[in-house]
Amino acid sequence: MKTTRKIGVMTALLVSLAFASKAQTQSTPPSDKQEFRLSVGPEAGVPIGQLSNGYGWFLGGTVQGELPIAKNFYVIANAGYNNFFVKNGVIPNQDVRTIPVKAGLKYFFVPNLLYVQAEAGASFLVDKSDLLADKSTNFVYAPSVGVLLKLAPKNYLDIGFRFQGNGSFYNNGTYGNVLGLRVAYSFGL
Repeated sequence: MKTTRKIGVMTALLVSLAFASKAQTQSTPPSDKQEFRLSVGPEAGVPIGQLSNGYGWFLGGTVQGELPIAKNFYVIANAGYNNFFVKNGVIPNQDVRTIPVKAGLKYFFVPNLLYVQAEAGASFLVDKSDLLADKSTNFVYAPSVGVLLKLAPKNYLDIGFRFQGNGSFYNNGTYGNVLGLRVAYSFGL
């Protein structure tokens, strides 16, 4: 029930962002100019599936670079830090801290406004020995959708909603999936 409520809240937020972006398109037409962008911002979310048994939510931050390669297409590189907060009574009573490093593609289906993004890479476990983990690195992938809102020339607010699948840090373990929201300040160079 908790997971369903969390998904409902995230979906409502995404729908609200879509309506806000519609209002943005009516007042300011999107520019066709493509530029290298750098963005930095916090992200937060909730674990889903078996990961939600031990961890209640996560908080982190990322830095992302976006290089245009074709009309409305960007190659992206993303690195960050995530802290998964352990629930009370879980053994070991230890937060999980990871450093995800990903690369992928971003496509604007409404130029410089609405996008889909796909990333894949590796996630590095910061506290392997404290968690008695078998591995310190795992595979991570993250499809997302989002909106890029223009604040001023070459200044944007990038809001993205994503699903992220994380491989297990334990032999014969299960994937640790999350739903996340990233709100970043983006600027063109």
